[in-house]
Amino acid sequence: MSESGQFRASRRWFLSSVAATMLVGTTGSAFGRTFSGSLPWKAASADPPVPISPGGWRFFTEGEGRLVSAIVDRLIPADDLSISGKDAGCAVYIDRQLAGDYGSSSRLYTKGPFLKGIPQQGYQGQLNPSELYRRGLAAITRYVFEKYDGKAFGDLSPEQQDSFLTELEADHIELPDGVGGKEFFGFVLNNTMEGFFADPVYGGNKDMVSWKMLGFPGARYDYRDHVSKHNEPYPHPPVSILGAMDWASK
Repeated sequence: MSESGQFRASRRWFLSSVAATMLVGTTGSAFGRTFSGSLPWKAASADPPVPISPGGWRFFTEGEGRLVSAIVDRLIPADDLSISGKDAGCAVYIDRQLAGDYGSSSRLYTKGPFLKGIPQQGYQGQLNPSELYRRGLAAITRYVFEKYDGKAFGDLSPEQQDSFLTELEADHIELPDGVGGKEFFGFVLNNTMEGFFADPVYGGNKDMVSWKMLGFPGARYDYRDHVSKHNEPYPHPPVSILGAMDWASK
C-alpha cells in the first residue's frame, strides 16, 4: 500500500474510532430506552416543577409578609376583571421564589466586578434577590414609620399607599441605608407580575385567574383547531402544568 493510501486508511480508522467513542459515551441511555420497546421520552422524566407547599411564609417574616401583601394589592388592585394581587397569591409566589434558587442566585454568576449597568442590562449589584428584599423591605418600613407618625405601610389609606409607590417608582424617595428605591420597586413590580401570570404551580395566579381574564389556554398540549379562528374567544378553560381540576376529579 502506498504511503498516501496508508494515511487515508489511518485517517478513516481514527475518525470512525472517535465517532464510535462519542456514541457510546453520550447516547447510551437513549439507545437503552429505544431498544427496550418504549418511547425515548417518558412523562415527568425531566425534573418537572414541584408544587409549592401551602401555609405560612418560607422566607418572609410576618411583618415582611404583611408589607409585601399590601404592596402587591396596590400594584394589582381588585376590579371587575380579576381579584387582587394578594388574593391571587403574588406575595406567596415571591416568598417561595426568594426561599429557593432565585433568592440565592445559586444558578447565576455573582462574582465581581460590580458596576452599574445600562437599563437594558438590568440589575448588576452585589446583593442577591433575597438580600435585596430584606434590605428593601426594612428600608420601606423605617421610612413609612418615620414619615407617617409610626404607621406601617398596610395602615395607610389606599391613596397614601399609591402616592408612596408612585414616588418610589419615580425615584423621588430616598430610602434609608442606601437602598435604591426605584431599583427595588422594579424588583417588586416584576416579581408581582410574574406571580400573577405564571403557572399556578408556583404559588400565584390562583385558579388561573389571569389566564381566564386573558383567554390564555395555558399548558394545553394541542389547540391547533383554534389557531386559525381569529378574533374568536378560546372556548375552553385554561390548564395548568399539573392539569385541570376536572381531570383530577375523574
